[in-house]
Amino acid sequence: MINTDDVKHVAKLARLELTEAETEKFSKQLGDILKYVEQMNEVNTDGIEPMPHPIPVYNVMREDEVKYEHTKEEMMANAPYEENGFFRVPKIN
Repeated sequence: MINTDDVKHVAKLARLELTEAETEKFSKQLGDILKYVEQMNEVNTDGIEPMPHPIPVYNVMREDEVKYEHTKEEMMANAPYEENGFFRVPKIN
C-alpha cells in the first residue's frame, strides 16, 4: 500500500532526512497503520451518530458580564502622557 517512494516524498515535504533503513521501517509501519484503518472501515456503523467526543463536553466558562464601565476620565487619569484626550505613546521606528 505504502512504498518507499511515498515515504521519501512525505519526508521531503516535511524536510526530514531519512536513511534507507528508516525509509523501509516507516514504509512498513505506515502500511500497517493503513491496514488497521481499513479494518476499522469494515465495522458496521449504520444507525450510529457521529460524535466529536466519546463523552459529553460542556463549556465551563462563565458568560461575559459588564460589571462596571470606566469613564474616559478615569482611564485617562492612568495615562502617563495624554494629548487631546488620547493616550500619547512613543513613536515606533
